[in-house]
Amino acid sequence: MAKVASNLQIDSARLWDTIHETAKFGATPKGGVRRLTLGSEDKQVRDWFRRACEAAGLEVHVDALGSMFGLRKGRDMSKPPVGLGSHLDTQPTGGKFDGVLGTLAALEVVRTLNDAGIETETPICIVNWTNEEGSRFAPATMASAAYAGDHTTENILARRDGAGISVGEALDSIGYRGSEPVGARKFGAFVELHIEQGPLLEAENKTIGVVDRGQGIVWYDGKVTGFESHAGTTPMPLRRDALATLSEFVLAVERIAKLHGPNAVGTVGEAVIAAPSRNVIPGEIAFTVDIRSPNAETLDAIDKDLRSAVAEIAARRRVEIALDAIWRKEPTVFNAKLVDAVENATKTLGYSHRRITSGAGHDACNLANVVPSAMIFVPCKDGVSHNELEDATQADCTAGANALMHTVLALAGVAS
Repeated sequence: MAKVASNLQIDSARLWDTIHETAKFGATPKGGVRRLTLGSEDKQVRDWFRRACEAAGLEVHVDALGSMFGLRKGRDMSKPPVGLGSHLDTQPTGGKFDGVLGTLAALEVVRTLNDAGIETETPICIVNWTNEEGSRFAPATMASAAYAGDHTTENILARRDGAGISVGEALDSIGYRGSEPVGARKFGAFVELHIEQGPLLEAENKTIGVVDRGQGIVWYDGKVTGFESHAGTTPMPLRRDALATLSEFVLAVERIAKLHGPNAVGTVGEAVIAAPSRNVIPGEIAFTVDIRSPNAETLDAIDKDLRSAVAEIAARRRVEIALDAIWRKEPTVFNAKLVDAVENATKTLGYSHRRITSGAGHDACNLANVVPSAMIFVPCKDGVSHNELEDATQADCTAGANALMHTVLALAGVAS
C-alpha cells in the first residue's frame, strides 16, 4: 500500500470560499445564516452541494429522509466506505460554520484527492445529514438517529413542525425524499469535523480537539399546576403561583447541576404561561429541562435530585409539578482506534491538540452506536455557536480539514 506524504494539504482558499459561498443561502443581516431544515434555503444549499459533488466525480444518492451521500469509488469496492461529513441546516439565528464546516471540508478532501490523483483502497462517502439542528423538527440529529436504528423512518416522516407540516411533506416540497432506504448505505468508519461550540480550545490555544467522548443528554417536559387568582386581592400567603414555583425550580436545576459538576450542565430552555394576564397570578406553566453529562451515573444522580426537589417545592407551595423524561441519549464513547487515528494524524501534521469531550450532540454520536466513529474539533471565537456571531479562523478550519483528510487516508488506505 502506498503512503501519502504528510505535507499533502487541502486548498485553504477553496474551502474558505465554499464556506462563504454557501453562507449566502439564508444569509441574515447580522452576518449569520437562517437555513431551517427542508425549507427553501435548505433546498438551495442542497442543490449547490449536489452539483459540487457531481462536479467532483461523486455518485450522489439520497435516502428516504433526505440525507445526501456522495460516493467516491475506491480500488476495492467490496469494502464499506469511510464516511465523513456533517450537516448543512442551521439554527434560526445560526452561523456560517456549525455543521457546514464538516460537510464542506469533506467535499474539499475529495477535491484535494482528485487534484493529487490519489486513489484510495477503500471508497469514501461524504454525507449531509438531514435535520441535525432540530430547530424546525424534533428531535435533533433525527436522520442519523434513524440511520442508527433509534427511530423508524415512518416515525420521523410523520413528525410535524410548528405549522403542522410533516417531515414527509417538507421533503416532497423541496424534492429531497430519496428512494434509498434509511440505513441501507453501510460505512466501515465515520469521522466528523466540527467547530467546538465551546471555549476550551481557544482558551488553551489548541488548534485541534481530539474528541474521545460525547455527553449523555436527558430531556424533560414539565408542567406546574397552581391556581389562577386575582393579582390584587389574593394575599401572598394564600397564593399557589405557578411562575414563582417554576422560578424556584429553575434555581434548583442550576444548583443541582453545579453540585454534580464540573462535568454536568442543566438548562430550563422553555417556559410558557397558559393564558397569561398582567393582573392574574399564573396558574399553569409548561417548561422544558435539558440535562447533560459524560457520565451515565451522573445523569441518574441528577434525575434523583431533580425529583426530590420537585416533591419538596410542590408540597411546600401547594402546587403540582409534573416532570416527564421524554428522551435520553446515553453518553457516547468514540472508537478508540479511530480516536487514535485522529490524534496520530494531528501529531504528524504538527498541530497543537488535546483530548476533549463534546458538550453538544452530533450526528457522529448517533453513528457511534452502529459504526466505528470519531470527531475532530477546531476552535470557534469566544466559544460562541447557535448565534449569528459564530466565527472561526481560516487557519483553524484549514487545520481541521487537513486532520480530517489524513485521518480518512489512514482509514481508507492509498491504492498502490
